[in-house]
Amino acid sequence: MGYLLRDVTVHREGGTERRDLVLKNGRLIFQQDAAAAGALIPVSGRELHLFPGFTDVHVHLREPGFSYKETVASGSRAAARGGFTTVITMPNLRPVPDSLMNLQQQLDLIVRDAVIRVLPLGAITVGQQGTQLADLSGLAPLVAGFSDDGRGVQANALMREAMVQAAALQKIIVAHCEDESLLSGGYIHEGEYARHHGHKGISSQSEWAQVQRDIELVAQTGCSYHVCHVSTKESVELIRQAKAKGIDITCETAPHYLVLTDMDLKEDGRFKMNPPIRSAADRDALIQGLKDGTVDMIATDHAPHSAEEKAKGLAGSMNGVVGLETAFPVLYTHLVKPGVLSLDRLIAAMSAAPNARFGITLQEDWCLFDLGATATINPGDFLSLGKASPFTGIAVSGKCLLTISQGRMAYQDPAAFLAKEPA
Repeated sequence: MGYLLRDVTVHREGGTERRDLVLKNGRLIFQQDAAAAGALIPVSGRELHLFPGFTDVHVHLREPGFSYKETVASGSRAAARGGFTTVITMPNLRPVPDSLMNLQQQLDLIVRDAVIRVLPLGAITVGQQGTQLADLSGLAPLVAGFSDDGRGVQANALMREAMVQAAALQKIIVAHCEDESLLSGGYIHEGEYARHHGHKGISSQSEWAQVQRDIELVAQTGCSYHVCHVSTKESVELIRQAKAKGIDITCETAPHYLVLTDMDLKEDGRFKMNPPIRSAADRDALIQGLKDGTVDMIATDHAPHSAEEKAKGLAGSMNGVVGLETAFPVLYTHLVKPGVLSLDRLIAAMSAAPNARFGITLQEDWCLFDLGATATINPGDFLSLGKASPFTGIAVSGKCLLTISQGRMAYQDPAAFLAKEPA
């Protein structure tokens, strides 16, 4: 059985075109005369858009070590449902991928279970403890870069040496920027909500101070450098200034920082992540940075936990929310439809920009969305084992109908094509 998808808007880096496509035997067929593919079921009357596969450079698949939170199988299927054909995974695992032996356990799981392209990051330091460099040279051929995500590297000299080695290995440093001396026991943004509700706040300086330090180290070492989950207006301005000086720096932010503010918080663990959701001024600076290219890309920081770990409110819950299955609909609904951001810029931030920075080449990687389809976000529908989303109950537009990764069907919505076969 095959389908003739009529009047699809196909997005490529060079622009868009409207055309008919054939979906047959799990493959998309781009041909001049789509009807020549034989007896097909026509699909029309929808706002079908075919995008290059999305790439998420900041994902926690939790395996090996924490498979009760997420697995390579469940996380990669969730990614495919969100339109992602490539994800880069963070190293806070057990064992930490700080050596070839430890990394191999993760690689074996990826080969066995992943339905999309999964690229690991190696740790910067042994055990992510920030005291001794990991085996960067041994890891380099098999990882997308180096990160201690979840913790900032506190020692200036150690971070500088990591950058020197990474530059020699032609690998990127992917930095979680957080000065732990400035945290003061905080767990949400040090802002209006924290003051009104008696919570301990995390200062913006805890992020931007380490961004500032690292920019100085990048200027000294010539390292390629990427900042994780930027959340503050000060970080955006520091990165803008660094780019103007020709420093090799990129950054990402996440959907929750672009859409929500600290005044949207509720007394619920699904609103707790690190860095925290910050002020309206920070959100607006991030949006402006995304529009002018200071913020290069959007990543989800998909960080699943068990229901028990997220059931202890803002103070007691673990940091992290899920986002692979909601990222595009949330951003399309809240940024593109109101005219805040163009659809082309959103797609570039979710595909072309991360691919260019991390040297990823797409080969038959596509995701098909119906932009006219509407839904209410319901974690009960998620393929991810994690259910904690700050967007629960929000109405969104844009539904992923299918995802093809490296020429193979990675996801198809079970209700996407229900028409009867032609007689």
